[in-house]
Amino acid sequence: MPLVLISGYPSAGKTTRALQLKAYCEAKIAATSADARASRLKVHLINDQTLGVSRAVYHTARAEKDARAEEYSAVKRVLSRDDIVIADGMNYIKGFRYQLYCEAKAVSTPSCVVHVGTPADKCREINAALLAAEDKDGGYDDEDFENLIFRYEEPNGMTRWDSPLFIVVQEDEAAWCDQVWDALVGSDGKAKVVRPHQATVLKPATEQNYLYELDKTTSDIVAQITTYQKDHAGEGGGQISVPDVERPLELPATPMTLPQLQRIRRQFITMNRSHSFSKARIKEVFVDFLNSEFLR
Repeated sequence: MPLVLISGYPSAGKTTRALQLKAYCEAKIAATSADARASRLKVHLINDQTLGVSRAVYHTARAEKDARAEEYSAVKRVLSRDDIVIADGMNYIKGFRYQLYCEAKAVSTPSCVVHVGTPADKCREINAALLAAEDKDGGYDDEDFENLIFRYEEPNGMTRWDSPLFIVVQEDEAAWCDQVWDALVGSDGKAKVVRPHQATVLKPATEQNYLYELDKTTSDIVAQITTYQKDHAGEGGGQISVPDVERPLELPATPMTLPQLQRIRRQFITMNRSHSFSKARIKEVFVDFLNSEFLR
């Protein structure tokens, strides 16, 4: 089910909002009738705390990269049509948000971004208080904090991987949770339809040397046609027997030029380069294709 990416400045209150959304979703699921689609949903919260990631990872680029990889793997493990995944991390790099968006598309489940819009000055104030408080989880080192603020790439609702985008300000209570639920789960009981695109659709595996065989076989048949037409110049029509093919080639009354035959051949290769049949059937299928084209 949906993937919710929580994003915002460090110490903006992202975890507070993530916990708020988690509690809201669990309450909605519990209040749903047993036979409804939403009753099967499970809620997962993934953040630095659940992964055991220290905020010291932001001291170095390598450690931070490893932490992002850990979050990515954790999200990917639980992401499915029956799970609501709340990814409460920095998520400040648009390329990383795009990666997670593609993972959601790959399993045909919707996603959204929740931007916690606490201003930078307020975040500094909160971070300083967290660093000073011994009973709190602790804030970010001052240098790391400023570095993360500087590098933050704010979500843009005009891009497909950051939409739908929900901006939550400090004064917002729970209304934004209603909006997220309606956008990703809905109240009509029907699953949200997510169309896959080329970046997330696995292409069928091709046999070894398939494209070579496709090119060579079709080229040989075209050469056979041109040779026949040269040997029977001015006759028009006729039949050609292709080895290992039961049906003959039925040539049109008007002889085909080489450019015309090559155009048909290229069209056939384009249609079948993703491999929809075995190499053994290339001749048979190409002959059928040529016969249908010659009848036009």
